[in-house]
Amino acid sequence: MNLLVVGGGGREHAIIKKLKENPSVETIYALPGNGGIARDAVCVPEIGAKDIEKIVDFARTHAVDFAVVAPDDPLALGCVDRLHEAGIPCFGPDAKAARIEASKVFSKNLMKKYGIPTARYEVFSDPGTALDYLRGASFPIVIKADGLALGKGVLIPQNLQEAEAAVKTIMEDKAFGDSGNEIVIEEFLTGPEVSVLAFTDGTAIAPMVSSMDHKRAGDGDTGLNTGGMGTVAPNPCYTPEIAAVCMETIFQPTLAAMRAEGCPFKGCLYFGLMLTPDGPRVIEYNCRFGDPETQVVLPLLKTDLLTVMRAVEEETLGELTVEWSDGAAACVILASGGYPGSCPKGKEIAIPADLPEHVTVYHAGDRLEGDRLVTSGGRVLGVTAAGDTLAQALKDAYAAADAIQFEGKYMRRDIGQRALRALEG
Repeated sequence: MNLLVVGGGGREHAIIKKLKENPSVETIYALPGNGGIARDAVCVPEIGAKDIEKIVDFARTHAVDFAVVAPDDPLALGCVDRLHEAGIPCFGPDAKAARIEASKVFSKNLMKKYGIPTARYEVFSDPGTALDYLRGASFPIVIKADGLALGKGVLIPQNLQEAEAAVKTIMEDKAFGDSGNEIVIEEFLTGPEVSVLAFTDGTAIAPMVSSMDHKRAGDGDTGLNTGGMGTVAPNPCYTPEIAAVCMETIFQPTLAAMRAEGCPFKGCLYFGLMLTPDGPRVIEYNCRFGDPETQVVLPLLKTDLLTVMRAVEEETLGELTVEWSDGAAACVILASGGYPGSCPKGKEIAIPADLPEHVTVYHAGDRLEGDRLVTSGGRVLGVTAAGDTLAQALKDAYAAADAIQFEGKYMRRDIGQRALRALEG
């Protein structure tokens, strides 16, 4: 089979490595891919993830048998719709279903309408009205741009002054473009956060191993929000009892709500949850694999990934048993100094050739210059180790991360410590 994977980051690299395990796979094309992915797939750097028509034309002319659309932007732009129109089976939601992430207003209104537990909220399209509301609000509070914003469109003001600045940044300065035409202002919830990705064909659902992300740039959850500085799986806060509650009150009701709205969701549905004192609440939905959650979840998948994805496309997921390893996995992100702000690029990367077999380096922000691998983005590599225990996985991931070198390399040193404390607790 010839496969096509749309995207060019660590998430896509993790998907590609897992797809390669299927013996029927001959060629995987990555559009655009990156320097590290080029070792596992045929990269087409001249076609970007949002070049929908070029992607479809490429799939047609290169006899692609199955496509995976991984990032949020092409999903929201209807890449799956266009591939289906061209007769190419693929994994991912259509544009109508992708609204569950592409519009915070849509997803919050969906939850309210169908009684899915989430934070109380209000929607505003006028900055003046939003500011009037905030003057009577309790802090901290959460302010979200309606549309896609590279995971950075969520601000948590601690007081009215910060809230006023947040509204100005999103709605007036257009820091996130048209994504900030509307905002959602919602109550601040407390409790452990959990990420649960799930395969679904619109009716059947197969949750993946839970994970814990680390969003802040600095140790101790300090500094600016990022796309993620590291992850561990499973998340020890997500017990079997909580999982059963989530299935009954969140997962199945969400799928039923999407079907009722005429936009059944097929693909990977990401549930960002908070385990509050009043029970699990939905913080956000994503319409695709999370990054870097994918880098710790897929290494624990025992069932063949392509088989699962084809079952989703063919709506036969309910006939398949999706199995997972009992161990744990940890991913440490190696970033360029300055991330999530501006970062230097073009720094040569040195990765030892003798890393242990259970350690995988996923490439996110790098490119090839001749035969040299150099940095090209903020999050450069994800170093993942799988092990029998989380403590062992973390030890091995950090040992490998320390062995990799590039100028300005930065990483958090406390990935997984909250999870270890929860295991001890």
